[in-house]
Amino acid sequence: MKPKLFLALAFWIATTVPPAWAADSNNEHLNRLVAEALENNPELLEAKAGVKTVKETPPQAGSLSDPMLAFEVMNLPTDSFSFSREDMTQKQISLSQKFPFPGKLNLQTQMAQKNVEIMEGGYEDLKLRITRDVKLSFYELCFILAAIETTKENQELLKEFIIIAESKYAVGKGIQQDVLKAQVELSQNMEELIQLERDRNIEQARLNTLLSRLPQAPLTIPHVIQKTPFNYSIEELQKSAEGNHPSLKSLKSLAERERASKRLAQREYYPDFDIGFRYGQRDNAIEETRPDMVSAFIGINIPLWSKTKQSRKVAEENFKIEMAQETYKKQRNQIFLQIKENMDEAAKSQKLLDLIKAGIIPQAKQSLESAIAGYTVNKVDFLTLLDNRGALFKWQIKYHRELTEYEKTLAKLEQLAGRGLF
Repeated sequence: MKPKLFLALAFWIATTVPPAWAADSNNEHLNRLVAEALENNPELLEAKAGVKTVKETPPQAGSLSDPMLAFEVMNLPTDSFSFSREDMTQKQISLSQKFPFPGKLNLQTQMAQKNVEIMEGGYEDLKLRITRDVKLSFYELCFILAAIETTKENQELLKEFIIIAESKYAVGKGIQQDVLKAQVELSQNMEELIQLERDRNIEQARLNTLLSRLPQAPLTIPHVIQKTPFNYSIEELQKSAEGNHPSLKSLKSLAERERASKRLAQREYYPDFDIGFRYGQRDNAIEETRPDMVSAFIGINIPLWSKTKQSRKVAEENFKIEMAQETYKKQRNQIFLQIKENMDEAAKSQKLLDLIKAGIIPQAKQSLESAIAGYTVNKVDFLTLLDNRGALFKWQIKYHRELTEYEKTLAKLEQLAGRGLF
């Protein structure tokens, strides 16, 4: 039994650390999933349609209002309703156009264009978040699949332990409690496997939803994760975020829109113009020829209540500018804080991964091998054997979990930086 057991153990240990050749395949598959999500995700397509919608507003905002065409009858006597009796009876047609004070339309166009930039920023921010969410779900699914594989291999090892315990019990060199203890461990292992299978289905459904597939659609991924090198400083990521993060760009555009709105409010102190022309057609009298008549007019609005209207509007826009500026600072500070937190998390994960890979797992492996050798010659009890097996299994899972969290942290940092980093 001993050679077979050591063969199973060697195979189990070999799967602890992912092979380097798996990295490229994994990254290529992940990139394809991200591309599919960016192409098909309905939330993103909805946002894209919203951007297209708002792009139609700047030309509208910069256009004059529609001219007014009017038809009138003027000075028609009510006793005869005759168009030729009175000199001033006319059939009139008029055309008028309102003209805002110079600069207003341009400012309205600027405001509409800033709204476009705000919407575009929201769309780009959503792209980053969906990319991040796909990666988070992908890495979590990779962990679950790796945990399932490790758990199954651990299950096979436990079965070998049971065979040895039963063999020793059969020849009177072991006790039944060892067999029962190993069977309990195997049952617990099976329970963990059932839970992992459930977790896999849930995470697969979540990833499929991000890709706009049916939740139950089959999804095959290479589940070996290779550790991504990370060499950025916190200052580099903060600078990248300040220059590239879409939410900060949107808030800058918001502040610029409010400044344009303030300039527009200041122009409301000046009048708009209403210019028009009339043509009046007169019927001839029996003994008199009456020429037609032409009129022109210009009207302006008088900002008579500026103290309670225009001045208040300017004050309102000043407060909006201040609010937009402080909102930008708040968002920037929050992003910087999240970068710091995730940088610390990544550093912690890197240290743990190195410790587990180079120190703990080799030690746990040696301890288990020693326990197996000792148990087969009755120098180590079965409980010690199971404890060593459990310790190695725990650190194998811990390694996969820590590697997953490390890659998740990098995905979050990429989103916070506002651009691709890897």
